[in-house]
Amino acid sequence: MKSVEERFAVHVDDYKNYDTEKLRKHFLIEQVFVDGDITFVYTHYDRLMVGGVKPLSQPIKLESYDQLKSEHFLDRRELGAINVGGKGKITVDGTEYIIDSKEALYIGRGNKDITFESIDASNPAKFYLNSTPAHRVFPVKKLDKTVCNILHMGSGETCNERDIYQLMINTSVESCQLQMGLTELKPGSNWNTMPCHTHSRRMEAYFYFNIPENQAVCHFMGPATETRHIWMGNEQAVVSPPWSMHTGVGTANYAFIWGMAGENLDYADMDHHKPSDLR
Repeated sequence: MKSVEERFAVHVDDYKNYDTEKLRKHFLIEQVFVDGDITFVYTHYDRLMVGGVKPLSQPIKLESYDQLKSEHFLDRRELGAINVGGKGKITVDGTEYIIDSKEALYIGRGNKDITFESIDASNPAKFYLNSTPAHRVFPVKKLDKTVCNILHMGSGETCNERDIYQLMINTSVESCQLQMGLTELKPGSNWNTMPCHTHSRRMEAYFYFNIPENQAVCHFMGPATETRHIWMGNEQAVVSPPWSMHTGVGTANYAFIWGMAGENLDYADMDHHKPSDLR
């Protein structure tokens, strides 16, 4: 078995002393997709694993890793995959699921043989992956915009008009703790998750994509009274600890995927922070 990069939890008091380089080292995942390969980062925030798989002409099999100490990746885990590339296929123990762009697949604990494929290698699928420990077995389920809950949030006046696609929450799929969704900003809006919030009973990871070339997103994190920022490029991810607020603003239109892990599945359980209170 091969190993993956580990990210250890950071105490909020220690975070206050971090410079730009150290912030990026501990929280930013710079490369999610590698051509013809699968990547993962194992975090010590609720044991969430963040990764991506970009199959080209050959299928890519999901293998276990040394950190998991298990024969199969999902022996004690569940997995969510959201496609942000061309049409792809995920095969789970012999059952095939066609996953188009911005569609998702939940794969529950105990499934053994999982492979990822692109339908067209010249327009490869790119599956963004989140995985968390699981204590129960729930069925595999495909999720798309036609079956998930959609929230219309924000407004043009506050530069944050957006659609939130709750692809993988407890109203659309049964899971142990994993939740995932996709947010698309309306043209002319550039702030996501504003007003921002914290939720101490779970952590979160953001994956930014569809950022135009030579543009960027500035991701803000930290306690509401002690914020820091990380500049991010296209198809990069950032880890958000449970003590951290999380919001971002782009220099151009973009989209992002949010994934959450922790003891609470209540999407609305959050403590909001007014923009005027941020420091």
